[in-house]
Amino acid sequence: MQINKSIKHLLQGEIEDPFQLLGMHVPEGKVCVRAFLPEAKSAWVVRNIGTKSEQAVQMKKRTKDGFFEALFKDEARPFSYAIRVVTQWDETREFYDPYSFPPVLTDFDLHLIGEGTHYKNYEKLGAHPREVNGIRGVHFAVWAPNAKRVSVIGGFNGWDGRRHQMRSLGSSGIWEIFIPGVGEGEVYKFEILSKFNQYREQKSDPFAFFFEVRPKSAAIVYDIENKHVWQDAEWMAARENRNWFGSPVSIYEAHLGSWMRVPERDNGFMTYRELAAKLIPHVKELGFTHIELLPVAEHPLDASWGYQTIGYFAPTSRSGEPGDFMYFVDQCHQNGIGVIVDWVPAHFPKDAHGLAFFDGTCLYEHEDPRKGEHKEWGTLVFNYGRNEVRNYLISNALFWLDKYHIDGLRVDAVASMLYLDYSRNHGEWVANQYGGNENLEAIDFLKRFNEVVHHYHPGVLTIAEESTAWPSVTKPTYLGGLGFSMKWNMGWMHDTLDYFSKDPVYRKFHMNNLTFSMIYAFTENFILPFSHDEIVYGKRSMLNKMPGDMWQKFANLRSLFGYMYSHPGKKLLVMSSEFGQWDEWNFDKSLDWHLLRYEPHQKLQKYLSDVNALYKAEPALYEVCSDWHGFEWIDFHDTDNCVLAFVRRAKNPDDFLVCVFNLTPVPRFGYRIGVPRGGFYRELLNSDSDLYWGGNIGNGGGVNAEAIPSHGHFPFSLSLTLPPLSSLILKPQ
Repeated sequence: MQINKSIKHLLQGEIEDPFQLLGMHVPEGKVCVRAFLPEAKSAWVVRNIGTKSEQAVQMKKRTKDGFFEALFKDEARPFSYAIRVVTQWDETREFYDPYSFPPVLTDFDLHLIGEGTHYKNYEKLGAHPREVNGIRGVHFAVWAPNAKRVSVIGGFNGWDGRRHQMRSLGSSGIWEIFIPGVGEGEVYKFEILSKFNQYREQKSDPFAFFFEVRPKSAAIVYDIENKHVWQDAEWMAARENRNWFGSPVSIYEAHLGSWMRVPERDNGFMTYRELAAKLIPHVKELGFTHIELLPVAEHPLDASWGYQTIGYFAPTSRSGEPGDFMYFVDQCHQNGIGVIVDWVPAHFPKDAHGLAFFDGTCLYEHEDPRKGEHKEWGTLVFNYGRNEVRNYLISNALFWLDKYHIDGLRVDAVASMLYLDYSRNHGEWVANQYGGNENLEAIDFLKRFNEVVHHYHPGVLTIAEESTAWPSVTKPTYLGGLGFSMKWNMGWMHDTLDYFSKDPVYRKFHMNNLTFSMIYAFTENFILPFSHDEIVYGKRSMLNKMPGDMWQKFANLRSLFGYMYSHPGKKLLVMSSEFGQWDEWNFDKSLDWHLLRYEPHQKLQKYLSDVNALYKAEPALYEVCSDWHGFEWIDFHDTDNCVLAFVRRAKNPDDFLVCVFNLTPVPRFGYRIGVPRGGFYRELLNSDSDLYWGGNIGNGGGVNAEAIPSHGHFPFSLSLTLPPLSSLILKPQ
């Protein structure tokens, strides 16, 4: 009676423990083999398959749906076997029974996952080709603690959720099954039947390494081991001991789907290998030290730019396979370029095949929408207080560093994680246990994330996009900080763009936009970003933000770049800005590379290349970015003329540069600037040079300092010609 009831539940796809029914059992001292084979007309249990002593015993078909059973009355001990079937289409197939294999995951694996410290759980969960008891197949495992039944479905079983129902590993919430004969390239999903409300859904594997190309959403079995022979050992060894805080860091931000398209493929995406051949030489010629990629993790909607992630462990299949992305990163390293990827632990989309309501409950997210939903973005917030969720995210961060040799993680939307009332009105959020708006669980998660990343991967950067004045974002956790390496200086970005977008006639009333940053410039390890968010949604491109006629727009932008590279802080510049694209960034098409046929755009790109070269050549511009010892004002009082001047110093205070900015279209002749010492000051950079499409007004390559005190405490001074809308950088010989 109990067997019949179990068979009924099996055929309905509702059996809770298929291993109790299917496979080999020894009831009352007799061996019995049961199998569910809906495609079979007839079936046999085969012993010693493929040998001279092969023995086949026909199975009895107990139900018309395809439940078969064979009884071995003379056998009292289990034995190894395979199953042979003749299908409804008269095809003969042979395979090993997945219900004859023992569990693969160990109790120790389950313990670590449960306490949230299995930092390589991506090697255990998901789909992994492997060998069990000498048989090749794929081991599938997934966390779904509130499921009544979980099945692997795919082309290999006709997407029938009754065929490969998984084994529950008890209170761990993990389900697993080893399916022999399945191999790399198989397409699959998990079908989940919840304990509650008869919820049934087909879910993508949260740990999948590879996905079908959108709009399809199934995962693909992919063995990421041995897919690429890395050639970057020298880079990786040097990275461990690299002090990025005292090194030049200039980052080129790129969206791989729109940096350059392929017209021959109907304006399709470039592959990772094509990008390696095109993007890397471009970035190298420009002189950037790093490429930062908008999220490459798999996402269903192009318009999200990757910031609504579904496949946290999979580089998007739009540009090729995981092995191809490894090749891209390796080529970057061999060319001396680091790779930073945007990482999105702040939220995830509601797509039915993704993490949302994964097992019929709010598993990865909070059940209370006041904690678990960003209505502004239409996304869900991770439940950072749940061990398994923290483990999922931290192991994902380590995965990109381990398997793809990524050099840095830029963490998106950190402010939305830190504040419970982020973008929420009164009554739409729940205070923490102390009555405050700080998300204590997210804070603890971010600290742990940074501790673990820096422990296992010294030399890797973690970068916070944090748009508020949260204290000590880049201080170590043992000093009460969040532990990030660096933070985007969003205040500097907005103030600077606000200033430079104004007509110069009004700039004298807004000089505080440029000087205010020095009040807080050394409170964090800052990156100065001009990012993709500033060239979309009507904000205009970097060039088109600039006021004036065409010549003035280019001059303003050159001056802005000169100011950016002179200001304390590391640098980030979004793609298209290097050559002065007129249109806003459009994720759905290529950048306007045709503009490089024209002289102003060519020379702007030449200018940025030279600025990057100067930045890397002069320690005064990068060695002391988080301390007052690297910066000294000469003058910020000349608001009427909109002139700023300051000194930048290296660790050796005698190694310094003088930086002067004339932010009006009026040239200034005989403009006196105080300097620390006498001698000849060589003009290292003049943004008005005709090399850069400027008016070629300048100082003839340099000027001698005079023993005329100026600007208070400076015993010497320079009489300079300040070109219109210009940046000058001078260095004493």
